[in-house]
Amino acid sequence: MRVEPTAVPEVLLIEPKVFEDARGFFFESWNRRAFAEAGIDAEFVQDNHSRSGRGVLRGLHYQVEHAQGKLIRVVAGEVFDVAVDLRRSSSTFGGHVALNLSAENRRMLYIPPGFAHGFLVLSDAAEFLYKTTDYWYPQHERTLLWNDPALRIEWPLADVAPTLAPKDAAGVPLAVAEVYR
Repeated sequence: MRVEPTAVPEVLLIEPKVFEDARGFFFESWNRRAFAEAGIDAEFVQDNHSRSGRGVLRGLHYQVEHAQGKLIRVVAGEVFDVAVDLRRSSSTFGGHVALNLSAENRRMLYIPPGFAHGFLVLSDAAEFLYKTTDYWYPQHERTLLWNDPALRIEWPLADVAPTLAPKDAAGVPLAVAEVYR
């Protein structure tokens, strides 16, 4: 596999080695030893699977306690994926990484603890899988406002409003958000 740092160096883009022939394809989506050798020495405790339709925007979510690292990939469809650095002590605080993940490109993204995360579905539907380094604690979950101008995220919406959950519509701007040290 190939692992590359992104604009926020701790967020890693992973391109697995894919073995493909007339029958289909195979790749390792997780191998603890190989990922540790690539600098991702995370212990995952939970796997999540979501399905969403075109135009659904989920996020930007994070937990103020029990911060979660995530290893994410798309197994059907395509999403525009975003990770926002919420570590106040980081030189990239408030910066973000945004890229397309799809079943076709098979790219994965490792987002360490300390980031808000969200995605916008670009295809008719998308199935999104992610591993987390800590459990979900709803009482610690927070939502950063997806369209906060301070974040300068260029969501590919083509002047169409996304479909949001009430908690995502009520997200808070970075200026008043609870963040990490």
